[in-house]
Amino acid sequence: MALKPWITFAGGVLVIVVLYWAQAVLVPIALAILLSFVLAPPVTWLERFLGRVAAVLLVVTLVFVGLGLAGWGLARQMDHLATDLPAYRINLLAKIADVRGVGKGGTVEKLQETIEEIKTDIGKGDAPKGRTPQQVMIAAAPAGFNGFAWLGPILGPLGTAGLVVALVIFMLLERRALRDRLIGAIGQGRLTMTTKAFDEAGTRVSKQLLMQSLVNGIYGLVAGLGLYFLGVPYALVWGVLGGALRFVPYLGPVLGASAPILVSLAALPGWTGPLKVLGMFAALELFTNLVLETVLYASSAGVSQVALLISVAFWTWLWGPLGLLMATPLTVCLVVLGKHVPGLTFVGTLMADTAPLTPEHGYYQRLLARDPSEAADLIERHIKNAPAGTVYDALLLPALNYAERDRLENRLSADEETAVIEATRELLTDTADAILRLQPALKEEIETILPYPREPLRVLGYAANGAADELALVMLAQAVNDLPVTIEITSARLLASDLVSLVRTQGVSVICLADLPPSPSSKSRYLVKRLHDALPELRIVMGRWSPPALADESTQALKDAGAALVASTVAETRAYLEGLVEIPRIPAPEGELKFAPTPGSEPRRSLIASA
Repeated sequence: MALKPWITFAGGVLVIVVLYWAQAVLVPIALAILLSFVLAPPVTWLERFLGRVAAVLLVVTLVFVGLGLAGWGLARQMDHLATDLPAYRINLLAKIADVRGVGKGGTVEKLQETIEEIKTDIGKGDAPKGRTPQQVMIAAAPAGFNGFAWLGPILGPLGTAGLVVALVIFMLLERRALRDRLIGAIGQGRLTMTTKAFDEAGTRVSKQLLMQSLVNGIYGLVAGLGLYFLGVPYALVWGVLGGALRFVPYLGPVLGASAPILVSLAALPGWTGPLKVLGMFAALELFTNLVLETVLYASSAGVSQVALLISVAFWTWLWGPLGLLMATPLTVCLVVLGKHVPGLTFVGTLMADTAPLTPEHGYYQRLLARDPSEAADLIERHIKNAPAGTVYDALLLPALNYAERDRLENRLSADEETAVIEATRELLTDTADAILRLQPALKEEIETILPYPREPLRVLGYAANGAADELALVMLAQAVNDLPVTIEITSARLLASDLVSLVRTQGVSVICLADLPPSPSSKSRYLVKRLHDALPELRIVMGRWSPPALADESTQALKDAGAALVASTVAETRAYLEGLVEIPRIPAPEGELKFAPTPGSEPRRSLIASA
């Protein structure tokens, strides 16, 4: 058992080693798969008119010829730019003189003098003494195949590009067969899961690349037009380059803006033009991040920002510049696998942009960490965004259920469970006020209730197993605060016969027994049976309030014992009590609703007492 983590770790290291060692083969395959995801929709559309082979060849030819022409044009423009740079020598010298003038006599000049002195000392120390330079003769390289040595640096990229083109063509031609083969190979017995994973990965990657291409295209168009009107030479080149470099996460926008800013320093006279270029890129970057990406691109990848940064660093280290370019789509695929493959669930939890903890688990975790302040923030956040009264079933009660479960399974001590209960009790005192403060509509609803014409419905609350159950009854009392219902909670531990006597003495017609899961319901079932046998007219409400994961599989035994209702939520219990009373309301003139109080009567407030 102890070897399992080490085996998993060794397997992960082996996968990384294989990815690095076989990158010459894996990188073109990965790039071809990503391009196939992007080109599949237009190919599918054209197939209806041209057939599969013609559609694939047409789309691939247009795309790669377009990319090749764009690269060739960009290279030529860059060559012309390098040729024109000497013409900007006067502007550069003027700006250098301005910088030196600013630093003259100050810290900059002293720093420059110090650097020059260090260079002089180093030069003196390195110069050989008493020796004259020797002339070295280099033999000419023999003629022959070495005349084609210039092909060496470009054969590698050309070979990779050719392999990618061939793979894209055949993947698009046989994409359905490849999909079926992969599903058949890894989806035996898990057909539904594998199909969902493939569909979601394709949808997410296509959407992410499409939205990113649209955002980057708009960015490049605006940047090119702005640079053209500001007089920066080769504005079209910088627009295309800026849009293309934005495909590289985080580093790309910086590189795309730096090149035209440097060129503006050389080409434009004075400092006004370069400052305008800098301001334009700053405004454009803000517009792109805050408007374009928010409207078109937000959450399309489904990856958290921290996870994406780590992924960019990992894939760049592993596969270099191409890894940097493919980092986001590869991370999206990993997140999808983590969502659908049970063994990779932790990957989806760590890298997805969804909340790692549900609100109920987050609230319980904050109580375990002794952080009531953040727990209170979770309560207020829920009250702002959810209907009134659901906070009890959504956050407060599950914490009590989880604490009891963990104590029964020896993951939590009795003192730690008590700490969770007491922290919830303290937070509960502010919950009702927060509901009225954050949901004014509920306050107006309460104020429309007329004084009840008779005595409010009296309900006896009894906690079957201690402090947590008693606190749950307090939550129920708060939940019915807008109803003509009085809940009297007894905190004493009673035998079944004593409980029957108390009900007779109190003269109540409804009793609510709270017994939170996962504790067994055997004790409550006995109490329900004794109460029903002794008082057949008594309405017995059984509160087995809990989240669905801890709910009872069956409540039939409690119903057979005599319970009128076995509720799994506080909201369900409240709805039952509301059905037992009639709530009179009257509208005020002109549609306004007002509360007409009766002296000495407060039917809207629940009575919380101890017997």
